[in-house]
Amino acid sequence: MKGRPTTTLFMLMSVDGKISPGVSDVLDVDKDFPNITGLKEGLPQYYEIEQTTDLWSFNTGRVQAKMGVNKKPMPERTPVSFVLLDNNHLTEHGVRYFCARSKEFVLITTNKNHPAFDVNEENLHIIYHDILSLEDALIELRNKYGCERITIQSGGTVNGIFLREKLFDFVDIVVAPVLIGGKETSTLVDGVALTKENELDKLGVLSLLGCDVLENSYIRLRYKVVS
Repeated sequence: MKGRPTTTLFMLMSVDGKISPGVSDVLDVDKDFPNITGLKEGLPQYYEIEQTTDLWSFNTGRVQAKMGVNKKPMPERTPVSFVLLDNNHLTEHGVRYFCARSKEFVLITTNKNHPAFDVNEENLHIIYHDILSLEDALIELRNKYGCERITIQSGGTVNGIFLREKLFDFVDIVVAPVLIGGKETSTLVDGVALTKENELDKLGVLSLLGCDVLENSYIRLRYKVVS
């Protein structure tokens, strides 16, 4: 792992691998699933499992902006340290929201003019790259901020970068009993598709650690990434 934290991709997805109800930012699993009969009954299990994940959590500004952090009232502090990859989705309010919520808040950005540079909070740390390197950012998280394990909950495109750069160690997926469809709807892993045989080493080959049948037709799949 070359000095980086151990990573676990932890997500909720549909049976057909979708992590959103559709392509519009108006649609969101956390907002919409609780209102759908057949999904809302088993959904609390996912959030219960989420509470047992690592005390470092990686996400993106786009996902968090979609969830309304740029307008939400300031939250109480949690024991979780949050890492967000963001260039232009978080406002200054959104940055302050995560400073209030996080034990330590680390922003990764390639935007020299990001609003976070105007925020002065003791627990705010900024990793700036001219050209993004997730591996370098992870190494800095471990060496500079003591992050040993981190849960990845970003969107399909960023998950695709983690996959192609071999930055996943474990995969922990809760599958909801629903088919969503839609070619453009974000999946667990999006990003650049493979086109050549000599690129097949960029696949993520998995070894099953456990398969748990949950209530209300939900299941949980846990894997170790072996190559």
